[in-house]
Amino acid sequence: MAELRFKGKTFVQNHHLMVPYHELIPVKNKSLTDKVNLQDNLIVHGDNLKALKALLPMYAGKVKCIYIDPPYNTGNENWVYNDNVNSPMMQDWLGKVVDREDLTRHDKWLCMMTPRLKILRELLTDDGALFATIDNNEIQHLLMILNEIFGEDNFVDCLVWQKKVSPSNDAKWFSSDHDYIVVLRRTNNRGDRWTSTVSKANFHTMGIRTMTHGAMELIDIYLQ
Repeated sequence: MAELRFKGKTFVQNHHLMVPYHELIPVKNKSLTDKVNLQDNLIVHGDNLKALKALLPMYAGKVKCIYIDPPYNTGNENWVYNDNVNSPMMQDWLGKVVDREDLTRHDKWLCMMTPRLKILRELLTDDGALFATIDNNEIQHLLMILNEIFGEDNFVDCLVWQKKVSPSNDAKWFSSDHDYIVVLRRTNNRGDRWTSTVSKANFHTMGIRTMTHGAMELIDIYLQ
């Protein structure tokens, strides 16, 4: 398999192992019930890497489906990588605001994604799946890092999500009307295939392609 190389990789490829575990502390006045239960539905407020690590003791290997919407890294978000990487030189480089003029913004993005994706994989069940939305700024890098972490055999598909119906008349070149949804599974131990519960003939008239009175129709997708 081809190897993905980027600046900072050697410092972050095992960073998820160094992140300390933090206790999840329920906030009773924000709960919908009087009996707060960490085994129930949760909204975790905090740094996402620390939150993911905090979920591992209870949910490792138990999550069937994960959806993530990472930064698209367009150069307009002005985000900062704030993980405590064990290297002063790396911290100085990573700690600067990422903008369009940053020639290493793709490297920083991969440094940010790597430890999070590794923990997400640990959370999935053997038949679980990860869905990630992204646009053309990082689609190629996302596919490569996912294949490296999950394995090429566990790549399921890269779906095109039409996000706009009308073209942009002010576009400089081509009018971008779609993003991507990358789908990977945790393992392929049984040689499972991804299928939907609707027939192929009806697929294009149902689900995410159809708007009914302003609401999306859903289709069940499962491993059989």
